Amino acid sequence: MQYYRAVFDYVELRARSAFSFLQAASDPEDLAREAAEHGMGAMALADRDGLYGSVRFHSAALNHGLRPIVGADVTLEGEQGRLLLLVKDRTGYRNLSRLISEGHAGQPKASSRVSLRQVQRHAKGLVCLTGGVLDRAMFAGGRGAPRLLSRLRGIFGKDGVWVEIHRHMRREQLYAERDLVMLARDMGLGIVATNDVRYAKACDQPLYDVLTCLHHKTNLEHAGRLLLPNSEHYLKSPRQMMELFSDIPQAIYNTRQVAQMCEFTLEDLGYGFPAYPVPSGETQFSYLHRLVHKGARSRYRPFEPRHMSQLSRELALIAQLELAGYFLVVWDIVRFCREQGIMAQGRGSAANSAVCYSLGITAVDPIGMGMLFERFLSEERGSWPDIDLDLPSGKPREKVIQYVYKRYGPHGAAMTANVITFRQRMAVREVVKALGLEPEPWSRAAKLARGASHGWEHDPEALERAVVEAGLHVEDQRVSKALELIEKIQHLPRHLGQHSGGMVLAAGRLDEVVPLEPASMPGRTVVQWDKDDCADMGIIKVDLLGLGMLRALSQAVELTRQHEGVEVDLAHLPQNDPKVYSMLQKADTVGVFQVESRAQMATLPRMKPRCYYDLVIEVALIRPGPVVGKMVHPYLNRRAGREPVTYPHPSLKPILERTLGIPLFQEQIMRVAMVAAGFSAGQAEQLRRAMTHKRSPEKMASMAESLRRGMAERGISADEAAQIIHGISSFALYGFPESHAASFALIVYASAYLKAHHPAAFY
Repeated sequence: MQYYRAVFDYVELRARSAFSFLQAASDPEDLAREAAEHGMGAMALADRDGLYGSVRFHSAALNHGLRPIVGADVTLEGEQGRLLLLVKDRTGYRNLSRLISEGHAGQPKASSRVSLRQVQRHAKGLVCLTGGVLDRAMFAGGRGAPRLLSRLRGIFGKDGVWVEIHRHMRREQLYAERDLVMLARDMGLGIVATNDVRYAKACDQPLYDVLTCLHHKTNLEHAGRLLLPNSEHYLKSPRQMMELFSDIPQAIYNTRQVAQMCEFTLEDLGYGFPAYPVPSGETQFSYLHRLVHKGARSRYRPFEPRHMSQLSRELALIAQLELAGYFLVVWDIVRFCREQGIMAQGRGSAANSAVCYSLGITAVDPIGMGMLFERFLSEERGSWPDIDLDLPSGKPREKVIQYVYKRYGPHGAAMTANVITFRQRMAVREVVKALGLEPEPWSRAAKLARGASHGWEHDPEALERAVVEAGLHVEDQRVSKALELIEKIQHLPRHLGQHSGGMVLAAGRLDEVVPLEPASMPGRTVVQWDKDDCADMGIIKVDLLGLGMLRALSQAVELTRQHEGVEVDLAHLPQNDPKVYSMLQKADTVGVFQVESRAQMATLPRMKPRCYYDLVIEVALIRPGPVVGKMVHPYLNRRAGREPVTYPHPSLKPILERTLGIPLFQEQIMRVAMVAAGFSAGQAEQLRRAMTHKRSPEKMASMAESLRRGMAERGISADEAAQIIHGISSFALYGFPESHAASFALIVYASAYLKAHHPAAFY
């Protein structure tokens, strides 16, 4: 009876994912799926010195009906080994996050060390498993093990320390286990069995060996004892673990007991966005309301009822979603830029908002251009709005970043991470290096494959064909093994980088929400989650992006003032300047933002831009997406009168008229769904996300059915509906935001104006 109870009560408490960076071989999703297939009700993920994979594991576990347990395997200073710490409650999570942050502070990149004194300060709410630290002590002769275990019991309490045992068919483990069990009994502590999981399945061991070689900068021939002696470190089923520990069933049953202690999940993160300090007597919203209306009367001359109507609609939604503080924080950054003479321009979907325009965050009038506000914010959107600020690259941008750090404190702001993964040529280079193969033919094969398929993740056989073309033989066992490992390693995390400009802010201590690490650049810190993970956890990001052209423009304006005695105000340049458009039509655009590529210079004389909106279209038209989607020539032919302008359905004419019946922008597709199929703004936003997300074919299929049903209800024929849905599906390959193009077009015009009228300063 106890046997069967124990089988179903086993929970894996020690598992690393590939987010331990070269020290494990499976994604969090693979581990969660495997655990669910084994019938586990819960599982812990404990990556090395961080919570890097915890968000993805959390989402995957919930999708598979698995309860995710949060933990980390932290490295102790000196030669003491590691402690596995699991989170019981929110206090424990905050303590673990701060402990990890302290461990990384002052250490080289990718290194972490904590003292037992630091562990003691942050022990509340945590459970300690001793495997990493006691294993080292026992293999070293066991002399320090009793003293160390006594210290840990003093830190975590009798119920907070569990002596951990493993069985991987290694003789030295059996000797150590006997002493560990006796030591646990002498001290009145429980024992737990874990499998120290490094990969999901036994067949993943060769990939783990390659990653181990890369971690230690060696190859398989010279790795020796750096490699594990067998493939036993995979995620075993509860029944397999019970059979392994049939003589100590309590070690299996205790895993469930530990799991029941760990009730915390990331749904209880406790994140809050900082409130902006408003004047006495004001609320966040009342102050925002006052700033918006003051700015609107300055921006809109005259200030008309249609402006008031749109602002009232936007402000009502901002109040409903309690986002006033977010807009005030971004406005404050822009205000600082103006005071310091630093150019700043919002772009992206924020350019669809009249509130952002009135606050001076963006420079494009969305009302005048008929932009779709729902592309930026809607009640059903389910996530925070995204405001990107373009800043002059270099010192001006760094000055703004440091202002944010100073305003919100060293623990209140940090850069978002960018998880660098194995992609294409890197996968080939690193696997070949680890296997000790001759690099030159493989490098040639990688170049051939990349050139043939524009990235072989869309054509898995492209590399194999290129290998043959490069003179290698796929029948060779070493070559076939390399191809298999290259396919497996692609998209696994390699190391943690820094996002180009995303900053996250928190009310209180950000290091209690997500661990922080020092960035490579002095004066910066980085959170351990990338921008998508932060978004999934509801953590707010503000993008402060460096743009070289803004830096060039600011310098050119200053040179024009110094040497020509002319004050150029880029915010109020003469509109539709004939000299500017004459230059653009001749493709005299070397040095002009966004339109100096060979493809752009070949298109400009054919398109002959005559107004600002022509520049918006030009920015969006000559990009990989529209070229692949074969939309460039139809648009140019219609513009030149060589092809009639047609629409899939008469109701879509007002939406597609400005682009001559060719859908170029994401906002247009959203409007098409709203008009033709009756989609709400939130459903249209979901459609846009499904189109732009790489892993969404199922979502697109579901959306297509909703579109078809909605169009049928509105009397659109099956043939017309099929044409519209085909256009939307094709659009998934090349969609571009109109708001983004509109913001870039302003910089195109400004740089072209300076080149046309002040060439010396511009050059």
